[in-house]
Order: sequence, then structure tokens, then C-alpha cells
Amino acid sequence: MSRLLHISASPRGAASESLAIAGTFTDAYREVHGDVVDHFDLWDGTLPVFGPAGAGAKMTVFAGEDPSGEQATAWRAARAVFERFDSYDRYLFSVPMWNSSVPYVLKQFIDVVSQPGWVFGFDTEKGYTGLLRGKKAAVVYTSAVYGTGRPPEFGSDHQAPFLAGWLRWTGITDLSSVEFRPNLATGDAESGRRAAHAEARELGKRF
Repeated sequence: MSRLLHISASPRGAASESLAIAGTFTDAYREVHGDVVDHFDLWDGTLPVFGPAGAGAKMTVFAGEDPSGEQATAWRAARAVFERFDSYDRYLFSVPMWNSSVPYVLKQFIDVVSQPGWVFGFDTEKGYTGLLRGKKAAVVYTSAVYGTGRPPEFGSDHQAPFLAGWLRWTGITDLSSVEFRPNLATGDAESGRRAAHAEARELGKRF
């Protein structure tokens, strides 16, 4: 049985467009597949800090040694997050745009799980190899100001390229996405919202 993990990066609850669209996706997914769907709210307080001890542990592992002391504690905390993430074979990310990119808590999640031997392998001659093969991901992207074709004064997209690039780097190449970027010039967000929910519903059914 496939297992889907919804990783959400918005702290806005019922006011969140990305969470609402993701809800439409997961409802449709359950109706068709009946598989396990879990939710990892990145704002729930369980995501560990990956600071000096974590960074030190990472470099210790790179050197072929085992972390100890504070480094070992940080490494175990990061490993627990990775094991939760890795136990699923399908992912849904709901990601609002913050300052042209992703919310910092999503970058924190990425920095926690992106460790040697977990998400990637490294060879001095061949470079990086993604280790999360055989998995697939869908992403809901939302933004309130930026939109394709709008002047640069309305922002740039460092959101979708960043997350899609990271997913491919991990070895996940089966990617789908839904975008909701309302056109502020027309003042009509509802038609775009309906289209995004319809697209999410169809994607959830066939995911």
C-alpha cells in the first residue's frame, strides 16, 4: 500500500490558500486510492534546530566518523525526522511564497533531512547522487503578488525552482504541481481559485 505524506509550510490554518488546495487534493486522493494519508505540519514545533551541533555532526559523518556528545544528539533528532519522511513513497507539499521564495521552516526541514547517506550520496569524481528513488511528489504553489508574465516589480520566482530542484537532487523525478497565483490587476481571484482546486482534485485522483 502506498503512503502519502502531506508536508505543509503555511502557518495560516483555515486562511491558507495552499492548505485549502492541498485539502482538495488529499480528499480526492483518499476517494480513489483509499491509501494512508498523513500530515506533517512544519509549524507544529517538532522540527529540530540544525545549528552548530548538527552542522558539526554532518561534517563528522562526511569524514567517515561517528558523531558524539551534542553532535550525536543533534544527529539522532535529524535522523528521526528523516525516517518519518523516508517511510512514505508519495509526497504532497503545500508551499506559499514568502519573499519570492519558500517559508523558512521548509528550508529548515530540507536542511535537517538532507544528509549524506540519507538523501544523497557523494563521490569525489561523480559528485552527488540522489537516494530517494522510486518516490513521487506533488506540490501546491501559491503566491499573492508574483505571477507568470507580470513585471519584475511584482516579484521573482525563487519558490518553485528551488523546491523542484531540491526534489530532483534527492532522486525524486516524478513531479507534479498546481499553482494558484491570483491576478491582482483584475481583482478576480475566484476563477483562478476554482481552477486550482479543480486541477488539484484531478491530480489527487490520479496521483
